[in-house]
Amino acid sequence: MSIDPRVALQSLTAALEEHLAAASARRGEGDPNVEASFFAVADAFEVYEDALYEAYSEVTPLQVFDDEDEEDDEVLDEDLEIVED
Repeated sequence: MSIDPRVALQSLTAALEEHLAAASARRGEGDPNVEASFFAVADAFEVYEDALYEAYSEVTPLQVFDDEDEEDDEVLDEDLEIVED
């Protein structure tokens, strides 16, 4: 069963609005409402991207990163090699 991309877009928009509301009402570092809304945006985006691709074979220029992606992309100082001429 496929989802209409317009419905998925509306869900994504609602998730973004909820994230904005949670971020503006943040109660300190690691606020669970902000974290929950963050993941809701990521999930809604993936549903939208899948629906868009299924309906039109199209994607967005956006990408959702998870913690594993960030760890893979980080370059530690000890991983750098200094080359002197």
